[in-house]
Amino acid sequence: MWGAAGLLEASGEGVVGGGDSGGRVVPRKMVNGGRVDFWTCVNFSLKYKNMYKAFCKELVETCNNKGMEFRETASIEMCSAAPTDSINQTLLKIYRKSADENRPLQLLIVILPDGPDQTGPYGKIKRICETELGIVSQCCKPDIPSEYRKQYFENLALKINVKVGGRNTVLNDAIQKKIPLVTDKPTIIFGADVSHPQPGEDSSSSIAAVVASMDWPEITKYRGIVSAQPHREEIIQVFYKTTKHPVTGIVAHDGNCFLLSTSQPTNKNLLGLFSTDGVSEGQFSQVLLHEMDAIRKASDKEYLPPVTFVVVQKRHHTRLFPTNHNDRSKTDKSRNALPGTVVDSKICHPTQFDFYLKSHAGNQGTGKPTHYHVLYDENRFSADSLQTLTYNLCYTCARCTRSVSIVPPAYYAHLAAFRARHYVEEEMSVGGSTGGSRKPKEQNAQFRPLPSIKDNVKEVMFYC
Repeated sequence: MWGAAGLLEASGEGVVGGGDSGGRVVPRKMVNGGRVDFWTCVNFSLKYKNMYKAFCKELVETCNNKGMEFRETASIEMCSAAPTDSINQTLLKIYRKSADENRPLQLLIVILPDGPDQTGPYGKIKRICETELGIVSQCCKPDIPSEYRKQYFENLALKINVKVGGRNTVLNDAIQKKIPLVTDKPTIIFGADVSHPQPGEDSSSSIAAVVASMDWPEITKYRGIVSAQPHREEIIQVFYKTTKHPVTGIVAHDGNCFLLSTSQPTNKNLLGLFSTDGVSEGQFSQVLLHEMDAIRKASDKEYLPPVTFVVVQKRHHTRLFPTNHNDRSKTDKSRNALPGTVVDSKICHPTQFDFYLKSHAGNQGTGKPTHYHVLYDENRFSADSLQTLTYNLCYTCARCTRSVSIVPPAYYAHLAAFRARHYVEEEMSVGGSTGGSRKPKEQNAQFRPLPSIKDNVKEVMFYC
């Protein structure tokens, strides 16, 4: 079992809990607080019609208390719109006003309409802001019970900080260069995921997403790309694609190399790649063959960096239990095995490199470990070094202050793919091709490409 003591630093004031705390990290200040000079708020909630300004004031105070430099007054006047008003027109009006006053918005706070189903407005807001206007947005729910209000604002502050280029936490071992192999030479860690349409949607495309770390040695900031691909296709095609210029005829490739080229030049020496769950054991050889070939094609011809390819699986039926539930030193508050518990023998493959890691604390019920299966390893990680790296990374998730159940690069890729799903569903709704009629699967080869995300949005972790 890997311990969590001294694992995380947050401006030198982080507190790492153990035992009953479940590995919770309570940072008083963010490591690198982002700066927000130009922002505003639009309210679509009837209940918050007279309270949204107080809501924003409390949110700004929380962000500043956590270490951000958040301007207290909005750069353009905050406004309230009726839920029946056109979201497109409301957002476009705000965008034009900020452009006319030469105050390009760094952040738009959106209070969602009332009601239980907020998926529709949320998806429309994200599509317009990220693919049409180039605005980073933070959507907020209108109904938050008073007892959870403080925690809610702190969670929003964590999201907002990384969306404006800040950094919430960083591994103390990364600063002191104690992480095996990763701190020895510059490193990129990738995460990849494919989001498939719901069962019964035979004509919808699948969405692939890839994220890559951009800030070695800290490894906390991840830039991402998304792409549509054929229905239920598990092989990620965004790693390497060739495009032919219609005029010059020049053939170029993008995808994985886009992430490589936007990293620092020294970040091309070593890659670790985590591909999230959804890949079954029967697909291992196919995924490895195609995706490793794509990574090689996208790499610099003069240098082929050594790659470690790991598949992350959450969809399994394995559970880990402490040998003595009554020994509180070996269980968390829900009587689950402690975070950091690793099993790499007996129930694992007899000859291949795989392990189960329970990296999070369960609040209730039985905690579920994550299965990591190493398909390819040119970096020659030892079992201990890769398990330590994986567990340590689970403390760097930007969205929360405790260790998470799945390694963050894979989780970020899942979030990016899920976000891009809103672009597809919203475009289908706008175009009138809703899910009323089911198309045969032969038509799936012609899938609609995703709208391009604006460059200033891609620069930050907009998907958090």
